[in-house]
Amino acid sequence: MPATTYCAIDFGTSNSAVALSVAGAVRLAPVEGEHATLPTAVFFNTDENTRVYGRAALEAYIDGFDGRLMRSLKSILGSPLAEGTTELGDGTAIKYTDVIALFIAHLKTCAQACARDSVTRAVLGRPVFFVDDDARADRLAQHQLEAAARAAGLRELHFQYEPIAAAFDYEARLTNEGLVLVVDIGGGTSDFSLVRVGPERMKHIERKDDVLAHHGVHVAGTDFDRRVNLATIMRELGYKSLDPEGREVPNRIYFDLATWHLINTVYTGKRTGEVRLMRHLYPDVRHHERLVRVVENRLGHALAARAEEAKIGVAAGGQTSIDLDDVESELCLAFDDAQLIEAGLEETRRIVDAALDTVRAANLAPKDIDAIYFTGGSTGLAFLTRAIASAFGEAQPVFGDRLASVAMGLGIHARRVFGHG
Repeated sequence: MPATTYCAIDFGTSNSAVALSVAGAVRLAPVEGEHATLPTAVFFNTDENTRVYGRAALEAYIDGFDGRLMRSLKSILGSPLAEGTTELGDGTAIKYTDVIALFIAHLKTCAQACARDSVTRAVLGRPVFFVDDDARADRLAQHQLEAAARAAGLRELHFQYEPIAAAFDYEARLTNEGLVLVVDIGGGTSDFSLVRVGPERMKHIERKDDVLAHHGVHVAGTDFDRRVNLATIMRELGYKSLDPEGREVPNRIYFDLATWHLINTVYTGKRTGEVRLMRHLYPDVRHHERLVRVVENRLGHALAARAEEAKIGVAAGGQTSIDLDDVESELCLAFDDAQLIEAGLEETRRIVDAALDTVRAANLAPKDIDAIYFTGGSTGLAFLTRAIASAFGEAQPVFGDRLASVAMGLGIHARRVFGHG
């Protein structure tokens, strides 16, 4: 039986997914082979004049094809950068918002292949805040995402907060009513919603009164990646070195190299020239030589990926190593759980504080919460979920599908909005 002609799109900072209603049930559409999730990445291959998405984009970049890799696209929404353009490496340029439209169009194509029909209606997820403490920029971010979705061919659009969508997925499993704090920690944002849930409440489309509080901070997985990068790889390139007068060498180059959507800004002729002229500042000339090599050979994205891999590797097994052989022969760094926790202390504190602030906003105390529902890729960081859980000692920790809970919840909401079809 074909799916209905609407879908739900979870456009994430790190990973994306699409949900459909098929034969009376919500299911995830295959978006790359049999995979139900797709890394939010696009590679413009200028060698072969092609464009690829997801894992294929990352593999093409790692394989050494010339072109432009773009990740963490969601992070630029609401910022001045979103309306700008970026060079593709073949003399052409493209607007960032157009890249987002291309990515959403790709997800729409995947939905249509699964539905075997045209899909023109969608529910899109959005974080509680695209931009912290700036209501105007937050509205602009949703407007930019909506414009990109319409450019991709979606005509009827509805938005739902991502943590609320996760609550719908959790609620579908419950037999009793309760008060749940949904903690959705992805690549770009950590979002929190305090929601009353239960089998009777889920029958209603309008759930506004069940949502007791929303909160969110623009701190999540990519911030931990940046911290790992700065604490390990960038140190080997001279970050935190002191010049002959005892001052720290200029650090903007390191922060930009460690931030996915800023890496390409380092490769301009002007900035490359500035890096070459910094040699006299470094007491250890090897640091400067490595930095120049990284910039001239455009290794920033590869190093950012190593930092992310190190974070994931430590989260899975406690320790790993970071191979920097392409920067300097036999250069390899050890990395373990203690280093990861230390690198991310500030981010962890901000996320835990935001969770507590969510409950306070509803005039409740941590002891009033029945369960904490964890979703989002970064909830795979055990030290982070332990820190949050310890702040709500009486609440039951519940772990959803880290990469699919939001998409499934958005799919449930889409069925309510558009009809069961």
